[in-house]
Formats: sequence, C-alpha cells, structure tokens
Amino acid sequence: MNVKEKILTGLRRIEKKYNVKIIYACESGSRAWGFPSEDSDYDVRFIYVHPKDWYLSIVEKRDVIEIPVDNELDINGWDIRKSLSLLRKSNAPILEWLSSPIVYMKDVKILAPLRTLSGKAFLPESVCHHYLSMAKKMLEKIENSSKVRIKTYLYAIRPVLCCMWIIEKGTQPPMLFGTLKKLYLPKGKSREEVDKLLIQKAKSLESDLIDHSIVLDEFLSVETQKITDNIPKNPLKCDVNNFDSVFKEILESA
Repeated sequence: MNVKEKILTGLRRIEKKYNVKIIYACESGSRAWGFPSEDSDYDVRFIYVHPKDWYLSIVEKRDVIEIPVDNELDINGWDIRKSLSLLRKSNAPILEWLSSPIVYMKDVKILAPLRTLSGKAFLPESVCHHYLSMAKKMLEKIENSSKVRIKTYLYAIRPVLCCMWIIEKGTQPPMLFGTLKKLYLPKGKSREEVDKLLIQKAKSLESDLIDHSIVLDEFLSVETQKITDNIPKNPLKCDVNNFDSVFKEILESA
C-alpha cells in the first residue's frame, strides 16, 4: 500500500468510526509548501460533516477528530461548524487548507460555497499578524541558537514572504513556497542562500543543523520590522448570516 492509499484508507475508517462525511482532505505543512525533508511526515487535514441531527442538541460536543500520530502520518480534522466559525475569524490554517495544492478527498459540489466564502472572509490584518508572529517566533529560535535547523530558517522565511504578499495584494498567499520566492526573492544573496537551503533540506533529516547564515539573519531581522510597520487594516468582517447560510446549505447537501 502506497502512502496515498494509506491516507485514503485512514480517512474512510474515520468516516465509518465517527459516522461523518469528509467533504475535504488535504496536505498541510512542508509537503504542501514544497520543501519536505527526507523524513517529513504527512500532515493530513480534513473538514467533516455529521448527520444533521447531531447538531440539534443543547450539549456541546467534540468538534475535532484526531488519530494517533505514527512516524509517517499525522491526521486530524475539524467539524464544519468549527471550520466556518474559524473561517469567519480569517483563521490562517483553515485558509491554507482550502488552498492546498495537494488534495486527497474533495466533494466539489458541497465544497463550492465554502471556497467562495473563504475569499470574502479573508482579513489581511488578522492573517498578516498570524504569519508575522510565526516569523518572529522562528527568528527568536534562530537568534538564540549556535546552530540552526534548516527547517527553522524556512519556517521563518515563508511567513515573511506571505506577509509581503498580503501587504501588496491583500489576498490569501499561495501555499507553494516557490511562487512566493519567485516574486519576492527574484535574485540576490538572500535568494542564493534560500536556494541552498532548499537543496539541503530535500537531502536532509528534519533534525539536521547548519551554521548561521548572516545574510538570512539580516534579511529576517530587517523584513520582520518592515512588516511590523506596514500591517494593513482589516475591512469589516463578513456578515455572520453568510456563514449560517453556507452551514445550512452544506448540511442539506451532505
């Protein structure tokens, strides 16, 4: 059984065990971003729907499904109501899931209104803060370490480039690192250093360490400050009635 078959088998077992319908399942993390290591696991994320009566209760129920992580697979998902609630807050992970280039399961008809809504729900200030926080967290790790994981550099650089996209375009950044790199690091020393990192990461293990890159340390320090000074403002939040309408539509279709 190859990895994709293993993933699909796991997702079908979840549907049967929990009596849910998975309307969307995708890859998240480094494989979806385009820079996995030799030993990167598969970060499978999914959105699921219960039968309609499950939602007709005054009892608060668990809205997350997680299965034990092994050395290869990390699979978990969110209920549609939770997903819509987070989408209204312009939650970056759910926005990334919906734009993942690696999709394992998809109900096109049911998913269509959710995808349409994700564009309307995007809040540039909120998502920019999310990515900036990620970048600063990674930068702090870099600054406090004598040697650095390759992935730590890339996990800092990608959110910086995502912020650049948001500031310029005001939309959800693409998942693929290559797209962001081509646009915001077209050439120069930083681009050369990043290209070296990508080659190293493809041949390395997640835990492998490298020496500091003075070029990238300076790039991250300068760019995170620029972003901090130029975060865009949010428009008004999309009306909750839009989300309620999509929720009802999905329950009827599923």
